[in-house]
Amino acid sequence: MFSRETYINRRQVLKKAMGSGLIILPGNEEVGMNYRDNIYHFRQDSSFLYYAGIDRPSLFLIIDIDADLEILFGDNLTIEQTVWVGPQDSLNSDAEKTGITTVQPFSFAEAVLKNAVQQKRAIHFLPPYRAAITLKLSSWLDIHPNEIAKKSSIPLSKAIIAQRSYKTNEELIEIEKAVDITAAMHLKAIQSARPGMTEYEIAGQVEGTAISLGGHLAFPTILTVNGQYLHNHAGSNVLKEGQLVLCDCGAENNMRYAGDMTRTFPVSKTFTTQQKEIYNIVLKAEEAAIATLKPGTFFKDSHLTACKEILTGLKSLGLVKGDLDEAVAAGAHTLFFQCGLGHMMGMDVHDMENIGEEYVGYTETLKKSTEFGLKSLRLAKELEEGFVLTVEPGIYFIPELINQWQAEKKYSEFINYDKVQAYRNFGGIRIEEDFLITKESYKLLGKPLAKTAEDIEALRTF
Repeated sequence: MFSRETYINRRQVLKKAMGSGLIILPGNEEVGMNYRDNIYHFRQDSSFLYYAGIDRPSLFLIIDIDADLEILFGDNLTIEQTVWVGPQDSLNSDAEKTGITTVQPFSFAEAVLKNAVQQKRAIHFLPPYRAAITLKLSSWLDIHPNEIAKKSSIPLSKAIIAQRSYKTNEELIEIEKAVDITAAMHLKAIQSARPGMTEYEIAGQVEGTAISLGGHLAFPTILTVNGQYLHNHAGSNVLKEGQLVLCDCGAENNMRYAGDMTRTFPVSKTFTTQQKEIYNIVLKAEEAAIATLKPGTFFKDSHLTACKEILTGLKSLGLVKGDLDEAVAAGAHTLFFQCGLGHMMGMDVHDMENIGEEYVGYTETLKKSTEFGLKSLRLAKELEEGFVLTVEPGIYFIPELINQWQAEKKYSEFINYDKVQAYRNFGGIRIEEDFLITKESYKLLGKPLAKTAEDIEALRTF
């Protein structure tokens, strides 16, 4: 936990922003994998954790702004539960550490909310992402489950995003811990991968590194020789000489803050000439995008900077032709770069994405695009001091997409499909790092990790 004052101040800011009514912040419950008692690794809801600080299941926080009352609902372990899991601090003790003075049994929450509904009070809650919470809210608030998300509070969503978007110094310490664990995970992958190993074997070592350093995975590891597919998780593919391995992984530390990095490395000891050419184009695109980072820059412009740099490099290899500004404006770059440049990061690896990407990464005047490529850009709005975000350009040669677009002669004024066909079995390359927007510029978070082709090769010693 952070200090008691941190959580008190966070709740005070939220109450002031909302003005009146009831705020509901449900904690998560344990979830069975294939039966009730065989549970997944528990992960507390991030907004509950941000305001209440208590990382244990089956809790419910109600903030009555008008009565200036904060009630934590939950139950202490029974003696039978203690037999199985061991002793746990009392809920009152945990609540005291975060400045919550009123604790009631979990079963009391239903009556409090049903009473508020009868009184027609304003009740604010975030859109739930787990069925158990949806059903509880449906029952207690007398709203059909299909309507719960629609009835969620946009003012609460915006207020929480406005608060959580700006990382404090104590949060940055935790984020850097997570990024450092993430870098160690990547170092393990780069140094241990050998021809003949499966993707699973390396992914297992990556996850083991996170756990051994006191963390967990922030998201399922993407580790694949088929890096052309953007979110292709580790499987049974066997690594072969001449292939590339794309590893996109991140650690979550014990305070639930995340890191998120990507590196691409050769299965062989060195990149081929073709691989190194494409790798260096991606690296130049990343460096060009990073150079734009500062308060006042629209991240959409950083994204488009990377897009143009990618086309510039591909034009030098003969894959692209014509006016590059026109090509980017038309969307021709999305044959090679189909996703967004990056996203906000913090307690969630895609920070606050459950609350609403249209509020996290966009504004009332800057709406999300529906165009292929741009619609995958999770962050577009103006950058501000205190934002933490990723920068992750890539080049992906997807055979199915190449075939379809060539058959349609799509963007043929910009793309030399005959040249592109020579890369159809290339795979994909992505490079990703995490940054803080500072008062005047940016700061790379965590200890630097090898990212030039030469530095990557230097780690491939076997």
